[in-house]
Amino acid sequence: MPTVPIQRPDAPHRQLADSLRHYIEEGTLRPGEKLPSVRRMARQHGVSMGTVVKAYALLENLGHLDVRAQSGFYVRPHLAIEYPLPYIARPMARPSYVGVSDLAAEVMTSSAAPANVSFGWGIPHIANYPNRRIARMLASVVRDDPDWLARSALNWGYAPLAREIARHYVHDGISISHHEVLITTGCIEALNLGVRAIAKSGDCVAVATPVSFGLLQILQSLGMRVMEIPSCPTQGIQLDELRTALLDRKIAAAILMPNYQYPLGCLMSDERKAELYRLLQEFDIPAVEDDVYGDLHYGDRRPKPLKAWDADGRVILCGSFTKVLAPGLRVGWCAPGRYLEPVRRLKMANTMGTPLVLQKIICDFLRMGGYDRLLRSLRRVYARNLQLYAQALRRSCPHGTCLNRPAGGFVLWVQFPKGVDTVRLFHEALERNVSVAPGILFSAQLRYTNCVSLNVSSPWTDRILAALNLLGELAKAQLAPKIGKPAARQSA
Repeated sequence: MPTVPIQRPDAPHRQLADSLRHYIEEGTLRPGEKLPSVRRMARQHGVSMGTVVKAYALLENLGHLDVRAQSGFYVRPHLAIEYPLPYIARPMARPSYVGVSDLAAEVMTSSAAPANVSFGWGIPHIANYPNRRIARMLASVVRDDPDWLARSALNWGYAPLAREIARHYVHDGISISHHEVLITTGCIEALNLGVRAIAKSGDCVAVATPVSFGLLQILQSLGMRVMEIPSCPTQGIQLDELRTALLDRKIAAAILMPNYQYPLGCLMSDERKAELYRLLQEFDIPAVEDDVYGDLHYGDRRPKPLKAWDADGRVILCGSFTKVLAPGLRVGWCAPGRYLEPVRRLKMANTMGTPLVLQKIICDFLRMGGYDRLLRSLRRVYARNLQLYAQALRRSCPHGTCLNRPAGGFVLWVQFPKGVDTVRLFHEALERNVSVAPGILFSAQLRYTNCVSLNVSSPWTDRILAALNLLGELAKAQLAPKIGKPAARQSA
C-alpha cells in the first residue's frame, strides 16, 4: 500500500519526512538504526540543515524516530498492530508446590551447545559485549597486583563497586545507600537470598505468571508453594487478582518483576507500581523485586523499580550485570532494606562472598566510562532484533499466532494457536539444531502448552531466519498433520 503523505507535500521538510517515513515503513531503515547526521542528510538530499532538522522533528513527533542526547536520531522500534497479544492466564484455584521437570535442564543444556541455534535460555549472546576490553582489564589487574587472586572473598561486597551501583540508581532518581548494597554471584543468588530472608519452607508466595523457570527452581528447592497471579502483556501483574489472592490466602511474600517481566516482557506504569506498593503495605507483606532487565529499556528513560516507592524497607531489590555487561563474571547485587542483616547471614552461609577480583573488574569498567554507551548499543541491537524476529515469525507461523510487544529486554513470548504442543515442537526443533523454551516451564501447573519463549539477542543472520522459519513450519505441521507437508529435515 503506498504511503499516505504526512501533509502539504510541497513543503521541503515534509517531502523529506514523507520519503524517510516510506523507507521506515518498507523496512529499508530498520528499528534501532541510526539516521545520518543532519549535515550529512542535508548534503545527500541537497537541502538546508534547517530542513533536515524540521523533518527529523516531525518524524519524532509522529513516533517514527527517537532522539538520543549527544548521539543522534534512531528509528523507533514498533510492532505492527496486526500482531494479536497473548491471552491473560486464568487465576489459580489454589497454591501449588513446584515440580520443575528435567525439561528445564534439557533446555539449558541444549541452549549452551555451540552447534545449536539457541533461543531458549535467557542468557544474552556473547557477541554483544566488550569481551576483549574486559579481558584486557582482567589481565592488567592480575599483572599489576597478582594478590587480587588470593584476596579473601569473605565479604559483603567490594565497597567501591557498591558505591557505583548505588550511584547508578541515584542518577535515575532512586535513593539507595551503598551501605545497603550487597554483592552476589549473579541475580539468581540475590533472589535466592531474598526469598529465604522473608519466607520459609511450606510458605506460599505470590508470583506473576508466566514466571521464570529459574525462579521456580529456587522455590522448588526451598519447598515453597506458589500462587500464580495472572499478568497482562501490557500492564503486568493483575492487581485485582493479587488483592483477591491476598484476601483469600495466607501469602508470606511476593516475588515481582515490574520492569520487563520475564518471559512476558510487560512493563508496569508508575501509577500501577505505586498501587502495587500500597497493596504490600495494606497486607503487610514483603517483596523480592527482580530488576535485571531495567537498564535494557527502549524508551527515553529507565523505568523506576518498585523499590523507588519503598518507604519502609519491605522491598528487596535484586539486579545483575549478567544481562548488560559481562555474563561470564556472574556479578549481581541486592539492596535488602530492612532485611539487610538476615540476607548478610544467609550470604555468609551460602557462598561467604563473591570473588573480589571479578568485582574490581566490573567496578573499574564503570569508573572508566563507557557503560552508558554500551547500554545504548545493546538497546539498539535488541530493539532491532525484536522487530526482525517478530516479522519473520509473522510470516512463517500459523494464522492466529500471538506475540508480546516488549519495550525492553530481549525476549519474545510466542503463543501458537491451540493444538500446537510446544514440548513436541521443542524436541522436533532440537533434532534440527534449534533450541527453544516450551511454555510449560513457566508455570508450576504446566500451563502454556502452546507457548514458547524466544531469546532474540543473537545477531540477525540467514541461519537465524532459517531457524525461525523452521519453528513456523513445525507449528503448522502439528495443526494440519494429515494435509500439511512435513518440515524439511535440515539444520537451521
